[in-house]
Amino acid sequence: MSRRVLTLVLSGVLAALLTGGAAVAPVPYVTYVPGPTFDTLGEVGGTPVIAVDGRRTYPTEGHLDLTTVSVRSDLTLAEALLDWFDRDRAVVPREFVFPPGQSDEQVRLENEQRKLESESTATIAALRQLRVPFTTSISVQRVEPGMPADGALQAGDVLTTVDGRSVASSAELRERVSGTEPGTDVRIGYVRDGEPGEAVITTAKADGEDRSIIGVLLQEVPEYGFEIDITLQDVGGPSAGLMFALGIIDKLGPESVTGGLYVAGSGEISPDGTVGPIGGITQKLVASRERGAEVFLVPAGNCDQAGERVPDGLRLVRVTTLQSALDALETLRAGGEPPGC
Repeated sequence: MSRRVLTLVLSGVLAALLTGGAAVAPVPYVTYVPGPTFDTLGEVGGTPVIAVDGRRTYPTEGHLDLTTVSVRSDLTLAEALLDWFDRDRAVVPREFVFPPGQSDEQVRLENEQRKLESESTATIAALRQLRVPFTTSISVQRVEPGMPADGALQAGDVLTTVDGRSVASSAELRERVSGTEPGTDVRIGYVRDGEPGEAVITTAKADGEDRSIIGVLLQEVPEYGFEIDITLQDVGGPSAGLMFALGIIDKLGPESVTGGLYVAGSGEISPDGTVGPIGGITQKLVASRERGAEVFLVPAGNCDQAGERVPDGLRLVRVTTLQSALDALETLRAGGEPPGC
């Protein structure tokens, strides 16, 4: 074998090895893939997603599916490229999901916090829609071990003040705390087992962020004389709010919200019923249609993106508020044409 041929052969082998090594090298991207869907009118593992105790409920029909997105991380270059060419998936920079300086556990806890908030705001929005009177309180769901509040606050404490000033929402309480310099002492007023108390807690710096934390998971709990329990594990973030609210209304109201239709949707909801945009809309459309959905409730802010990739047989309905979603479903029950994307 001549030196020239040998050089070409060795160069080819080296190029193949380098290409193969690059293909299995990790890349700073993650993939959104269609996740599971859950019927808010149904059960998961034998437990109702929405359970009502102490107030009359009505039979339901059809489906009101909340939709999710799964995140595939630790991608190699080859996997990222394959996902890139899959129309049902979306490859995005890892920092979109896992901000720099935040651990995966911190991201998980923040998603859980936002999910708890979505359950509370969905309940509040539904109660307002049904004109059920209520009051609210800020409850500690969990104290993170080793964080500043550990040993000072307990799960079940109702938080009332920060530095002597009353707080009306969990968002306001977090804003007051995060606005302090790390290492600052804050006085947190609470009620525990009916007895008022106060804890002095030294704030800590959130990893990778310029804000202070004390390490508690909060939920804004509405109080209305009966119980609404939302039970759904392993689902984080705020995007289930709209479907939770519709499920509550369907169970507490005498009229069927769906009219027997298979409805899916997604949308962050505010206490006043405003519906905000969410992430992963394309993957949610795919997942819902695969489960049999006929109608998908799309936040107005997601309509442009949703219209780019509509699965066959799935009807998109544009919503801006909880009331607009109810109006659209009423139009569908009557055989009319609601606003689309």
